[in-house]
Amino acid sequence: MNNQVKKYRMDKNLTQTELAELVGATRQTIGLIESGKYNPSLNLCVSIAKVLSKTLDDLFWEDS
Repeated sequence: MNNQVKKYRMDKNLTQTELAELVGATRQTIGLIESGKYNPSLNLCVSIAKVLSKTLDDLFWEDS
């Protein structure tokens, strides 16, 4: 998976903790998502996309 969460989070000058608080997750969950070690629910993906002002494709689309 081409996971761009960290890039866009950093573009917004948010820490993992800040993003986690905004989407109702833990900092550890955000870290695992960014490292590709956790598959978030669709609801969490949508929440992250909204906070980062990106589409799901921007964040998670797999380039072939």
